[in-house]
Order: sequence, then C-alpha cells, then structure tokens
Amino acid sequence: YGSDAVRYWAANGRPGTDTAVDEGQMKVGRKLAIKILNASRFGLSFGASSGKELTIDEKAITHPLDRAMLVSLAGLVDEATRALESFDYARALERTEAWFWAFTDDHVELVKSRAYEGNEAGAESARHALRLALSTLLRLFAPFLPFATEEVWSWWRGGSVHRQAWPTSDELRDAAAVDGKHVNPTTAAVAAAALAEIRRHKTTEKRSLATPVTACTLTDSAERLALLRPVLDDVTAAARATGIDLVEGDALSAEVTLEPATS
Repeated sequence: YGSDAVRYWAANGRPGTDTAVDEGQMKVGRKLAIKILNASRFGLSFGASSGKELTIDEKAITHPLDRAMLVSLAGLVDEATRALESFDYARALERTEAWFWAFTDDHVELVKSRAYEGNEAGAESARHALRLALSTLLRLFAPFLPFATEEVWSWWRGGSVHRQAWPTSDELRDAAAVDGKHVNPTTAAVAAAALAEIRRHKTTEKRSLATPVTACTLTDSAERLALLRPVLDDVTAAARATGIDLVEGDALSAEVTLEPATS
C-alpha cells in the first residue's frame, strides 16, 4: 500500500494502545493520499497553463464563501495544534482528515464553476483561497503522509514541506478578513447543506448529480437564508440549476424539478 498508507495506519493507533495490523486502514490511507494528489492537481490547475508562478494573494480573497471556508480551516488548525501539543496525534489526523473530505466534497464543488467561469474578482478569490487552503492542509498532513504531501508541495512551492512553518489560525483569519471584518463561518455549512439537499433529490430519483435543475425552491429559517443569499450563485451553479427561489420556513427543505430524462 505504500509508506504513506502504512504510516496512516500507524498514526491511527491511540497513544498507549496496542495496535493490530489492519490492511483495511492502509487502504483508507492510500485512498486519502491519492485524493490529496488529485484534489491538489485540480486546485493548482487554474493559472498553471498561463506560465505564471502560482502564488497566494490574500487580498484577492473577497468572496464570502471563500472567506467562510478559511475561518473554518482556522478552527481546524487550532484543534490539530492543540491535539499535537498534547501528543494526541491520532486526534489531529482524524480531525484534519474529516475536514479535508468535507472540503473536497462541498467547498471544491461549490466554487468549481466560479473558479472556471466566474468574473475576474470571483474567480481569483476562489483560486487564491484554494491555494491557501492547500498550503495549509499539506502542512497539517505532512507528519502523517510525508511522501504525498512532499510531492504536491514540489509542484508549486520551493523547498520541502517538512521545513515549512506550521500553519497558524491567525494567518487564515487575517486572510479571511475584509476591511477588518470577518464573515460568519456558518455560511460555508449553510451553503453545503443547501447543495446536499438538492443533490439528495437527484439521488432519490436515481439521476446523475450533473442532471440540470429546471426549478428549485429552498426553504429554511430566516437566519440561515440571510447567510445563504450572498453565496447563492455558487450553490445554483453547483446544483446545475437555472435558478433557486428562497422561502422562509422552520427547517431546510427543497422542492426540485429536474430536466426530463431522455430515452
């Protein structure tokens, strides 16, 4: 399964406990390493063909969804750092892995269209936020998956990932602030939940997630809708919807009309 996969299995053993050889855990570690490679390749693809050096411009990160993601990532950095300082390496890996899978399943899907086709400001915000998130995640994963993270780091950064400074939550929160103001990190969760609810209807009807949505009405509380409105374009694009109407209610629900299936 490779050195990273074996190390992943070993790092999942809690301090002070006997750990049996578990090839199932190694398979999970191999899958995680491959996902890091693939997600990084996608996140770094924007601008790579232009011949420009891939940099991170924190001032370009202005979109509320990108800023909310970074605030959430800052929370992960705090949690992982506390765990490692307490020698609970398994906890640090567990939380970083969970955040990473949510990041690839939700945030990457939500910003994909904007990063490809958005206006200049929106696209640049998505691209630079993705790069900053990858830079942070590679350093968080480096103690556990040293070879995969070193490989990705070499694609766009100098030196070794293992000689870089450990990420701090302050740098991420500073990058997420615009004119000193921070965004509500719940924005990211609200957007992800809205997209998941629409996709649930597609799955229930046994349709592809790429199936266009011809009509959609989302119902949720007034507080959550207020967070959703500034990022609704990303949800609409990710859901492949022509538009989404918002209605106040008690809980999240959706009425979805899909494009008729062709015979």
